[in-house]
This record gives sequence, structure tokens and C-alpha cells, in this order.
Amino acid sequence: MSTKSTMVRVVLLTLLLGVVASVPALAGSAVIGSVAGSMNATVGGQSLLPNTTIFSGDSLQVRDGVAVVAVGNSSRMVFGRDTVASFLKDANEVTVLLSQGNVSMFHPNAGTSVRVKAGDVSIVPAAGFKTLGEVAMLNGSIVVSAKEGSLQVNDRGTTKNVAKGQTIVISPKTADAKKGGSGWGGGGSTYLEAGALGAGGLAAVLAGIGISRADDARNAANSAITAANAATAAANTANTTAASAVAAANAATAAANNATFEAGCTYNDVTTGLPDSPYVPPTGQPCPYPGYLIYED
Repeated sequence: MSTKSTMVRVVLLTLLLGVVASVPALAGSAVIGSVAGSMNATVGGQSLLPNTTIFSGDSLQVRDGVAVVAVGNSSRMVFGRDTVASFLKDANEVTVLLSQGNVSMFHPNAGTSVRVKAGDVSIVPAAGFKTLGEVAMLNGSIVVSAKEGSLQVNDRGTTKNVAKGQTIVISPKTADAKKGGSGWGGGGSTYLEAGALGAGGLAAVLAGIGISRADDARNAANSAITAANAATAAANTANTTAASAVAAANAATAAANNATFEAGCTYNDVTTGLPDSPYVPPTGQPCPYPGYLIYED
């Protein structure tokens, strides 16, 4: 084999190995994470099962349930009921595009960076802190809460830090909307801090969440009461039907016994004086006098 031919083979083999080695890296770059657990949730219209791999571009929908997605080695995202979200991944971080509902995020002080975007608002855990926070969309507003660590909220270049124990509500500026502004798109937003809501603005927003959950609980209770009443009615109907059946059976038994009595006594009457009159009436119920059953009008 010539030296030139050998060199060509080596070059081709090297290129092939490079391509093969790059495939896992390319595929791995699109992986968001995996499903740690779920209930009543789908991805791309398919039921979401534990250990399902979530890829960049996937769309998640949670109905009356929950979905937990593990991102990287240690971050976790928990999606609540009535939530719609999709995922994107670039070289540096994973982004959750929240269309409706709510998501809780747990992010250690290291690992894959995570970001939540709701409309024009972007929320990321502050660097260097173990962070536990929640982002919820409610009636056109966005509620951001920090349970542990700190969250950085950015709305078209304006940044707000939400420290542990704080909650802020971001809502469209009413004045801009009245002037023909486009709310989130052009009119800008207003930050409402927990300590500066005056007459309980935040309490009212959060009360809306509580009312919604209370309504869900009340609806569930009403459904349970309706089901219980239906079960009680069905049981009563069954008892009535059973009592009617018992009464009918007793009446049939009495009629059969009476027919047997009359037939036996008639047989005895017509065979009087003949051998082998086998019918013996019940004790205390003697047959009528001879001829009674035959000639009675």
C-alpha cells in the first residue's frame, strides 16, 4: 500500500472519529433535564412519565396536577396546576418560557444556570446563593417571591432584587394603558414591593390566588357532596327495591302455600273413603269439612 493511500485513510479515519465524537456533544446540548415526577401533565401532547428526557423546544402543559423537572445535577423546577411552559437551552443556561400558571425553582449556588421568562420579564437566581423562589402569572400581573436566597428581576432593562422573604408584583401601568400604550409591550411596568403596597395591593393579588384555590376546594367539596347524595339515593332505591322484592317473594310463597293447601284438601275430599289420601294439612290448619272445596260458590 502506497504512503499516499495510507495518509488518505488516516485523514478520513480522523475526520470520522471527530464527527462521531461530536454527536453526543451536539445531542447533549439540547437536553434540558429529566422528569423527576408528574401528575396530569403532558409534553407535546404525550403523557409525561418519570425519567422522561426534556429537550430544548419541548412544550409542557400541566392540568390539575404537577410536574417536577430536574435540570442539570442539582436544580429543580416545579410546575403547578394550569401551567403552560416551554424550554430553551443555550451554552450557558436553561430558560423556561412561562405562558401561564406558576413555577417554583430551586437552584444551588452552582450548577446549570436557570432563568424564567414571563412576557418581557426575566427572573434569575442571584449568583452565589442557594435560591428557592416562585414565579406566578395572575390576571395579567406577575408575582415573584423569594423563599430562600435572592432573585433578580429584569423588565426591559430595569432590574430589581427580590431578597429572601420578599414578594413583588409586576403589573402593566394603568396610566400608560389609558394613553394608548400597549401595556407589557410598550407602556412599561410597575414594580410593587411587599412593604409599599399601601392599602393591601399585594394582599389583594395574593388573596386572588387564595380565592382561586378556595374555589377549587369548594368545587371539589361540592362534587363530593353531590356524589355522596347520589350514592345515598341509589342506596335508598336499592333498599326500596329489595323490600319490594322481599314482599313479592313472601306474597308468592303465601299464594303457593295456599294453592298447595287447597289442592291437597280437595284431593282428600274427593278421595274420602279411598285408600292412600296422602295430603296432611299443616298443624292447626285442618281442611274444611268434606265437600266444602268442591261445592263452594
